Amino acid sequence: MDFTAIDQQISELENCIENTVPVGPDEELLVGVDLGTAYIVVVVLNSRKEPVACAMEFARVIKDGLVVDYMGATRITRKLVGELEERLGRKLERAAIAVPPGTGKKDITTHQYVVEGAGLEVTNVLDEPTAANAVLGLENGVIVDIGGGTTGLSVLENGEVTYVADEATGGTHVTLVLSGNYKISFEEAEDLKKVKERQAEILPVVRPVVQKMGSIVKSHIKDRDISAIYLVGGTCCLKDMEKVVEKEVGIPVYKPANPFLVTPLGIALNC
Repeated sequence: MDFTAIDQQISELENCIENTVPVGPDEELLVGVDLGTAYIVVVVLNSRKEPVACAMEFARVIKDGLVVDYMGATRITRKLVGELEERLGRKLERAAIAVPPGTGKKDITTHQYVVEGAGLEVTNVLDEPTAANAVLGLENGVIVDIGGGTTGLSVLENGEVTYVADEATGGTHVTLVLSGNYKISFEEAEDLKKVKERQAEILPVVRPVVQKMGSIVKSHIKDRDISAIYLVGGTCCLKDMEKVVEKEVGIPVYKPANPFLVTPLGIALNC
């Protein structure tokens, strides 16, 4: 796997959070909406599938990958879409979305209603690890998507998804442990989690939660011939957590430079 090319693509998307790339007035645009437990992210690509704009907002309207505040989720998504339309000077019309593996039809429909409420037609619904593979291009192995609420995984064999699973342990649990350990608010703990200079200190505190994530993966792949695991999702930004997971699972674990934006980019690629 060429992580250099993947990291370059993600770096271009990161740049689009602050900087908008001009697009033609009639150019087809691809939109991905990631309704995450911690963040709602909207990504826009041009007709060449290159990032042109990205907007996100911290939100607590999703729990364990499922919408718990419909009005709040719709309001934030509509705001982000409006912001991007203003930046691009274009109306956004269609979008793809993603949900945790195994999400029921009712909850998928709620995700769709949120995005439709923001004025977008939903053209595709994917599970999150499969969306991530649009970026990774994995033929064989396991993609593990650890977001705010859940640890989801997809097993791929010859480029096809052969097994998916999802369990409720994610970044929110990391934040709760930090909040309790440092006796700070949830919001302060969420900010602390992202301070790179503190991550070497943080990892030992949250190691049991990361080990739990590793044990979830291990339990789902125990009877399978797996050679490598690839981590994506915002929680995986925690420095060196891949080493903890690797020790727990006993299989090589890899992650791109910024695992947070892999799934949102993959969703847009499937619009």
